[in-house]
Amino acid sequence: MKKELDLNTIINTLQRVLPSIQKSIALHEPLFTGNEWDYVKKCLDSGWVSSAGKYVSLFEKQIAEYTGIKHVIAVVNGTAALHTCLQLAGVRAGDEVLMPALTFVATANAVIYCGAVPHFADSEEKTLGLDPLKLGNYLKDITELRTVGCFNRKSGRRLKAVVPMHTFGHPVDMDPLLDVCRRFGLALVEDAAESLGSLYKGKHTGSWGRLSVLSFNGNKVITTGGGGAVLTNDSSLAVLARHLTTQAKLPHPWAFHHDMVGYNYRMPNINAALGCAQLERLPEFIRQKRALALRYQEAFAGIEGVRIFKEADFAHSNYWLNILLLDEGYSGKREKLLELTNRQGIMTRPPWTLMHKLIMYQDCPRMDLACAESLEKRLINLPSSAFLAE
Repeated sequence: MKKELDLNTIINTLQRVLPSIQKSIALHEPLFTGNEWDYVKKCLDSGWVSSAGKYVSLFEKQIAEYTGIKHVIAVVNGTAALHTCLQLAGVRAGDEVLMPALTFVATANAVIYCGAVPHFADSEEKTLGLDPLKLGNYLKDITELRTVGCFNRKSGRRLKAVVPMHTFGHPVDMDPLLDVCRRFGLALVEDAAESLGSLYKGKHTGSWGRLSVLSFNGNKVITTGGGGAVLTNDSSLAVLARHLTTQAKLPHPWAFHHDMVGYNYRMPNINAALGCAQLERLPEFIRQKRALALRYQEAFAGIEGVRIFKEADFAHSNYWLNILLLDEGYSGKREKLLELTNRQGIMTRPPWTLMHKLIMYQDCPRMDLACAESLEKRLINLPSSAFLAE
């Protein structure tokens, strides 16, 4: 006979891990204890607070050095970065773009901005991200390769790109996914919005796609208040990304000449100033977040019915958000556990609603989503701010 899930033990364990001096513990908060005030004041004193200024180029340079990716274009948010990347990857109206059903809605929304159609794929429990083996077998069944690309035999639309998302900071298994992209002629755009500081086989996430994105929203590992970035090793794409995100304005001392439809997507200097200060603390933030993840893992070891999600063998995760994963038989207890923890002042959260369950995406094409649907029922995000490890 199956044992009852001991919710009190779970809550008591969380309380032992987390600081007792805080009455309410948020899911993820920024930490400003470095040069943030100084750099933002210098930005204000200079008068350069908009999309031109030294901190924008400095921030881009520092992100490039940290990730090892040649070109970085700072933009207003991660969604704008993803929209730009999809455009540069050749996604056009009527195309289909493969992505996990278990993702934040921005991944799907950016596809719609291009006039394209999201096509939802399943995840694997090992990484929480796209399942390359299952995706490859699915594409083998539903696609037709033509001289002009890969086509969905059922819808008649071209399949143009794959957007893996590194869920809660945990890297997708990229090597077999790259093989799938090569076999079916698909562009790879990495949604690395949550994975700054995460490595796959020793290289930073975002290094495998032709283009990739980062997010610096207020709840990310580092923040610029609001912000994102386009990353690429392709110099010509980098030039075009910078041009496209600056209203496609041609350089001129005073005249306004534009040669294509562009976007007002460039990051303001004042946000970049905040980001430069945050980047100085990033190695420490990653160390603290990994220490917190280890504390969770040790505290919950041996508690029946639940486990703390751990990085795969090939990964070095930033553990952006820690995850309590209920065993299959206990998924019915998730809502009660969310209610009890939040009542205790411990902010916990379920994952995003699966994309195909949202009203605007319920008619989009999708494969069997058994793993994603299971994860959605069993997953709880735990408080993960870097300072909680202190």
